[in-house]
Amino acid sequence: MKKSDFYFELPEELIAQTPIEKRDHSRLMEIDKLSGNIRHLHFYDLPSLVKPGDCLVLNDSRVIPARLFGRRESGGAVEVVLLTDKGNKVWECLTRPGKKTEPGTKLVFGDGELSAVVLDKAPGGNRLIEFKYEGIFLEILERLGKMPLPPYIKEELLDSERYQTVYSKEPGSAAAPTAGLHFTKELLKELEEKGVLIACITLHVGLGTFRPVKAENIEDHEMHAEYCMISKETADKINAAKRAGGRIISCGTTSCRTLESRCDEGGFVREYAGWTNIFIYPGYRFKCVDGLITNFHLPESTLIMLVSALAGRENIIRAYEEAIRERYRFFSFGDATIII
Repeated sequence: MKKSDFYFELPEELIAQTPIEKRDHSRLMEIDKLSGNIRHLHFYDLPSLVKPGDCLVLNDSRVIPARLFGRRESGGAVEVVLLTDKGNKVWECLTRPGKKTEPGTKLVFGDGELSAVVLDKAPGGNRLIEFKYEGIFLEILERLGKMPLPPYIKEELLDSERYQTVYSKEPGSAAAPTAGLHFTKELLKELEEKGVLIACITLHVGLGTFRPVKAENIEDHEMHAEYCMISKETADKINAAKRAGGRIISCGTTSCRTLESRCDEGGFVREYAGWTNIFIYPGYRFKCVDGLITNFHLPESTLIMLVSALAGRENIIRAYEEAIRERYRFFSFGDATIII
């Protein structure tokens, strides 16, 4: 398939710049994955769309304030975005300006409580950087770092917790698993009281999630790798629901990719901790996931290719065209879909 098969015209004013006041008051488009039929709802209507025994799988990764502004020891400002923890205080990072952060460059952040040295170049123009500090790195980041918001969000985020899900727990993401931003604790409680099982996986979202597909033949695209974890408790809960005939409904493409990369042909998952670079596009046969909650995605992105694999490209493009006519809000702080 061609990248251009997943193109659509999106008016810039529909790209949400700020979160809606009440998380679960965002709009929700229900898409029937077989017929393509559409219904217009709100996210607080979700309990009416699921059944007792269904299992909702959430990504509990928490965004770290991974954007650091500092200076080179020799002079000059520098911006560093943490991408992947390589261990031993070494991170793969995106740096600006890249030409001024050659191997051997020393960096200083804040009043000097955090310093670093560029060790080497990494794929994609990134850098391997070793950080030096006393104490707990995440606490230092909380003081010095900023949220690495997606490039299409131009407005400053006044409350950083609005770029976190209410169930976020495991620090490590450079971007939020945004499908989960619509949930409130009250809505999750209502779902559990209905008999819906809630299970959590962890996938630390990297900025590669925003990397455009450059290859015209989508099969030639090389997917970025992300770290994910499935606990034994989560695997047991998902497998029990599947055996009992419940549907596995993934909240977000990150949860979906984690489950599909670590299940057998029968759709049963196992405990796992490691990397996934699964690329899901039309023609893929889903084994574990029956339904998907997700936001509206960028044209020609790997994410719109994933949802097209679940509901059909024609159904998705038609749904997106209707969303534009109906003035839905797009991308990270936008409205949601449920494909079921």
